[in-house]
Amino acid sequence: MQQSKFSTARHSIIADVEIPAGDAEGIVLSHGGIDGGFSFYFKDGMLHWVHNYVSSALYHVDSNEIIPEGRHQLGFEFEVTNKPDIASGKGSPGIAKLFIDGKLIAQADVPVTSQFSYGLSGGLTCGSAHISPVTPDYQPPFEFTGKIHSVTVEVGNHQIEDKEAEMRIIMTRQ
Repeated sequence: MQQSKFSTARHSIIADVEIPAGDAEGIVLSHGGIDGGFSFYFKDGMLHWVHNYVSSALYHVDSNEIIPEGRHQLGFEFEVTNKPDIASGKGSPGIAKLFIDGKLIAQADVPVTSQFSYGLSGGLTCGSAHISPVTPDYQPPFEFTGKIHSVTVEVGNHQIEDKEAEMRIIMTRQ
């Protein structure tokens, strides 16, 4: 079996959006569904990120202030803080951070992440989540009420390299 590698790699999401008068609601970017994944979204005018760890736990980082109307750059960053526990099916822990226009507005520890891939119930979506919600905080389609100009995902070094385990996951889905 190939040895797993640990790095302090970060991944981030940067979204250029316009918030309408009143407040915004809806998905900015989501991957996965009720059986695992993440969602970067607005609810009640506030920015949220949630990680659904294989339907067993939800880990949140939430802004505590309403994002004002106008054009803004929203950011999410995940920084790995320790090695994954592959034998237990647990991905790397880390710190999840939310930004608005480059200013840190919230952060939270995430003790575990999904090890290799997200669930089968949803794919990668931008602006809505039409299939399965990552969190019970919203119901599909949960379309974004503002305007999304762009979303950029930046991925650092691979945190886990275990080709045999990845192949087992692929074969299980067959």
